[in-house]
Amino acid sequence: MAFLPLRSVDIPASTIDAYDAWLESIEGELSAPDCDRNELCRRILTEIYYPQYIGVDPATLPDGARMALLQMDPRNISLEPEYYADIDREKYARTKPLIWLWEMFDKSPLGENVHLGVLFRRLLAHHIFKRCGKNFKAFHFVKLSYGYNLDVGDGVVIHRHVLLDDRGGIQIGDGSSLADFANVYSHTHALHDGRDIELPAVIIGRNVRITYHATVLAGVTLNDYSMLGAMGVATKDIPSGVVALGIPATPKLKRPTPGEAPALPSSTDPLAES
Repeated sequence: MAFLPLRSVDIPASTIDAYDAWLESIEGELSAPDCDRNELCRRILTEIYYPQYIGVDPATLPDGARMALLQMDPRNISLEPEYYADIDREKYARTKPLIWLWEMFDKSPLGENVHLGVLFRRLLAHHIFKRCGKNFKAFHFVKLSYGYNLDVGDGVVIHRHVLLDDRGGIQIGDGSSLADFANVYSHTHALHDGRDIELPAVIIGRNVRITYHATVLAGVTLNDYSMLGAMGVATKDIPSGVVALGIPATPKLKRPTPGEAPALPSSTDPLAES
C-alpha cells in the first residue's frame, strides 16, 4: 500500500484571516460568563441564512418567511433528546443552542467547507462536550444526542454522518477515529416495552478504528488498538489489538501494535491546532 499523508490546501490568506477573525469573535462571546447562547445561535444563523431580514420587523413578512426566521432561534424548536425523561435540563440548556448551531451550520452553504467546518465544529465541541482534547476533527452531518456526556481525547476524528448517541455516555480515547456512517449507542430498550431503558456507557479506547457503516451497541468497550470492520455490529467487548468483523462482530484478525507495524515517516495534519 502507498504512504499518502494529508496534504495542505492553498486558501487565500485574506480568506483565512476572515475565517479566523469570525471564529475568534465567536469564541470570545462563548467564553464570556454572561453569554446568551440562544441569542448567539439566533444571530449567527440569521446572518448565515437570512441576512436580508436582519433588523426587519417579522410582522411585515410573509408567513413562510416568519416561520423560517423562527427556526434560527433554538428556543423556538424542539430536538429529540428533549423528550427523553433522563435528560439533565440544566446541562442541556447550555448544549442545545450550540448543537442546533452545529447542525444548521452543516446544512448551510458553509457546511461543506472542510477547512472552516473542522475549525467551527472544534470550537463548538470545546463548549459542548464534557471534555474535548486537542486536534478534534468532525466532518459534516455528525449527530449528537445530549453532547454533555461525550468525553473525547486528543486527535480524535469523526467522519461524515456519524451518530454519537451519548445518552448514557461515550468515552473516546486519544487517536481514535470513526468512519463515515458509523453509529455509537449508549442506551438500549427492553424487549417487553420500549419505555424500559438502560443507559450503559460505551468506552472506545486509544487508537481504535471504527470503520464504515459499523455500529457499536450500548455498554460495549473497544479496547486500545482494536478495530471494528465495515458494516460490523459490536455487541460485546473487543479485546486490545483485535479486528472484529461481521454481525455480530467477532474477532477475526490481529491488528499490529505500533511496535509491530512498519515504520513510516512522521507527517503533519494541515488542520491541527497550532
